[in-house]
Amino acid sequence: MTTTSSTELTTFDAAAFAAYTLSSAQNLAAVLDHTLLKPDATRSQVLQLCHEAAEHKFACAMINPTWVATAVQALAGTGVPVGVVIGFPLGATLSSSKRDETVRVLKLGAHDVDMVLNVGLLKSGTKEDFEAVRQDIRGVVELAHASGAIVKVILETCLLTFEEKLRASELALAAGADFLKTSTGFSTGGATTDDIALMRGAAGVNAGVKASGGIRSLADATAMLKAGASRIGASASVKIIAELNGHASSATSGSGY
Repeated sequence: MTTTSSTELTTFDAAAFAAYTLSSAQNLAAVLDHTLLKPDATRSQVLQLCHEAAEHKFACAMINPTWVATAVQALAGTGVPVGVVIGFPLGATLSSSKRDETVRVLKLGAHDVDMVLNVGLLKSGTKEDFEAVRQDIRGVVELAHASGAIVKVILETCLLTFEEKLRASELALAAGADFLKTSTGFSTGGATTDDIALMRGAAGVNAGVKASGGIRSLADATAMLKAGASRIGASASVKIIAELNGHASSATSGSGY
């Protein structure tokens, strides 16, 4: 939801977007990336995640690269895309490795590509390092966009200063990212409303903002939406939907992401 001037969209209206999203289970499900990224996730757990994603029409089923083919087959004909993480969870792999990984998961049918920014390069702080971060992201973005896929850039905000969060957001947006994303869920902290507000301020209406890491309840999701998130990554997606429907006790949570 946005407010408009006479000619163009200018401001992301977080309150209106949150109100619309929380008005029905269907609307809320459409912004939830149903997530299973545990290193010990099994085939049966991935298939259960896909079943739940199809049943509730979640925004995507987010899994590790090794399970992309399995998830694509399981979700065929459902309209629910497969999401996958790249350079996960550290972001410190070679740019060529990130590109190669992206090419391979796209060929297998992935649509949402959530890549981890190179945090160490960003924090090194030279002009050359910043450009390397931008190019790292741009390499993945170009491949994804050429295949009709989208890219969410994970900033790992818990490791960054305020200034570094702004710089990371600016570099990701300059590289063509479709979403800014807070966290892997595997570092020292997850999403915060302050970080979501900062990232939304940087993105404006030009990109989405995804909150991820530690979102385990409807209250958590609501807070992130009101702060400016337009997508939420959670393993507890089924529980969150059940809470909105008023029967949380019947739901179970997933991977703890």
